[in-house]
Amino acid sequence: MIEDGKIFIGASRNPDDSINKPEYLDLKFGNRHGLVTGATGTGKTVTLQVLAEGFSRAGVPVFAADIKGDLSGIAAKGEAKDFLTKRAEQIGFTDYEFDQFPVIFWDLFGEKGHRVRTTVAEMGPLLLARLMDASEPQEGVINIAFKLADQAGLPLLDLKDFTSLLNYMGENATALSNQYGLISKASVGSIQRALLVLEQQGAEHFFGEPALKISDIMRTSNNGYGQISVLAADKLMMNPRLYATFLLWLLSELFEELPEVGDPDKPKLVFFFDEAHLLFNDAPKVLVERVEQVVRLIRSKGVGVYFVTQNPLDVPETVLAQLGNRAQHALRAYSPREQKAVRTAADTFRPNPAFDCATVITNLGTGEALVSTLEAKGAPSIVERTLVRPPSGRVGPLTDGERQQIMDRSPVLGVYDEDIDRESAFEILAARAKKAADADAAKRAQEEAAEQQPSSTSGWSLPGFGGSNDDNQQGRSQSRGRSSGYQRETVVEAAMKSVARTVATQVGRALVRGILGSLKR
Repeated sequence: MIEDGKIFIGASRNPDDSINKPEYLDLKFGNRHGLVTGATGTGKTVTLQVLAEGFSRAGVPVFAADIKGDLSGIAAKGEAKDFLTKRAEQIGFTDYEFDQFPVIFWDLFGEKGHRVRTTVAEMGPLLLARLMDASEPQEGVINIAFKLADQAGLPLLDLKDFTSLLNYMGENATALSNQYGLISKASVGSIQRALLVLEQQGAEHFFGEPALKISDIMRTSNNGYGQISVLAADKLMMNPRLYATFLLWLLSELFEELPEVGDPDKPKLVFFFDEAHLLFNDAPKVLVERVEQVVRLIRSKGVGVYFVTQNPLDVPETVLAQLGNRAQHALRAYSPREQKAVRTAADTFRPNPAFDCATVITNLGTGEALVSTLEAKGAPSIVERTLVRPPSGRVGPLTDGERQQIMDRSPVLGVYDEDIDRESAFEILAARAKKAADADAAKRAQEEAAEQQPSSTSGWSLPGFGGSNDDNQQGRSQSRGRSSGYQRETVVEAAMKSVARTVATQVGRALVRGILGSLKR
């Protein structure tokens, strides 16, 4: 049943439960995106593993999040078990063999994989605002902060860089508002509080250097298999917004960095977005529109995006319309919303006259799915009730020891495991503030020394008729006048003037950002 240029998904069944025919996903349509849905415990993770193995075997790199830890077993050779061999016999899969696949483990926290992070500047204002659930005024302040940093050459690498810039903006809100628009001190303060919450939730692990290079998730192994990047997401899921924002950032990086390739014979990368509903929950309209735009355009860059979720209603219709390859596992239909989801899922398939989709969806067994993929000239195939093939890799998680052994021989060992803290906005602004403070202290010392200098002549004179006493008195009066009529600029003000001068000379060199706000290189 294995064919070149295709991924064997399973075998479809006739209404009398006899085997109909093998079902495949054509690799040349692998970049037309896909959807895997179904209730908990219906076999979505196994279907994801089968697809990931198929793409890897064809030399296509894969990126997938591992929510429960079960997907890690793909790195180990499968073992003969009754339910696996029974399914292979049931579908006539006579060339079924166990295999193991090249895996790189990643983890934002560096516990179950190599550290993966990006910089604040690379994430951009739109995704950072989404991460903080910022209001419209707060999002405006965030955009101003990024514009100021981009123009002034202030690298925003980690959260302390962004915090230090916000401090300057808050203390100089009036002056900056004249140039960039209203900057409310209240909005700046609320953003700073949101950053504190992010730090407590572990977001500081995500921001910093070395930042992830896209080329490191697009590797192939020595035997020609595509490298499977598995993101440990069990702890990350404690902060769903961080999880969704990270995957969306990675998707935007792929979109901005990869060149146009048209329609290749097979994808350059396949990206599995598990728990996809987290991406769209309470998302502002502008973000959903840009995600839809990225999904629509990234196909021409050879990237296939596969959303994995429990309910097809979790994905907006504009995005759902872009997903050509689909596997629908069983859905429950107890509540009105669940019944609507069943009807929606049934209506998205090309009908099969042999059965009613809406009825079958609620009666599918574990490891069974309604499958429709693109065929011929890119048209969807007639939906088939399909028994999904057993995976070749292990079904179930690796042990901690096995995971560590794989990490110890990883091709990116030592590349991302140590933090780098180079000079950035925090250090630059601190240095400018210190320079301004030193200059201010030196000026104050000169003024105090001049006031304490003894008179060089003696005698008396009338006020207004010249003489040293009159000169000294006039000097002191002028000094007092300056003190009473002019308030010496603070250290922060002096530093911000330095920043403003830098901005004024670098306006024409502002950095360019893409659809989702990430930097274009």
